[in-house]
Amino acid sequence: MKIGRQEQPRSAISTSNADVIVVRGRDLCRELVGKISFTEHVWLLITGALPSAAQRQILDATLVAIAEHGLVPSVVASRMTLAAAPEALQGAVAAGILGCGSVILGAASEAAKLFSEIVARGAAGGIDSAARSALADLRAARQAVPGYGHPLHKGGDPRVARLLELATEWHVAGQHVACARAIEKWMPEVVGKPLLMNVSAAIGAVLLDCGYPLLAVKGVPILARTASLVANLLEEQQRPIGFALAYGGSQAIDYDGELPPGFSG
Repeated sequence: MKIGRQEQPRSAISTSNADVIVVRGRDLCRELVGKISFTEHVWLLITGALPSAAQRQILDATLVAIAEHGLVPSVVASRMTLAAAPEALQGAVAAGILGCGSVILGAASEAAKLFSEIVARGAAGGIDSAARSALADLRAARQAVPGYGHPLHKGGDPRVARLLELATEWHVAGQHVACARAIEKWMPEVVGKPLLMNVSAAIGAVLLDCGYPLLAVKGVPILARTASLVANLLEEQQRPIGFALAYGGSQAIDYDGELPPGFSG
């Protein structure tokens, strides 16, 4: 049964015959392998065109910035999965990726959507007033502002400063970066506390400003974190801590349910 409209059941990404593999209209072996970087290949796969130097640099910088940040939930889930199923590296990577959501790693996509909406609103009255209005709307709806605040980097996420610095240096900082800064400016007045941009907001802003597709922003942190998970899983095989993480979790949580008569913990 066909679900939804599929009037043109076609794909423009890849095809092949017995001798040639074609990716986005290019001969994979003759034109791409050994001639472009993986970051360039990612851009080509997603957009259908090779990136400019600035686009490649921005995408590469965001991938490096978000790949690793210690024993975050996605990494912990991945390591504990491998400890339980050491034969399933792919399952452990998948477990970590499945832990990417609106709080961890997925905020870049949500922030990018917010910036895109504000830029559209600001076409008439300007980015600054549109940002304040959107922030007020979120506040009235009691919704979090995606990409702002960090549990560790209270004084400012150091990755933000670097990404925005690079966007300026490579001449790609535009309306979406301006929007991200405007939200940060209005945060104390509208929300009541000075929540600063975190790396997710910076990633969303710089990617949109250099022409990266909004619908693909969510994939950037996922792609980056995949590399980190493979590194963590290699270390897990050599210096395992998965069961220690599980034990530490059990020790950190107190049981407050009912107990059978005579039970002694």
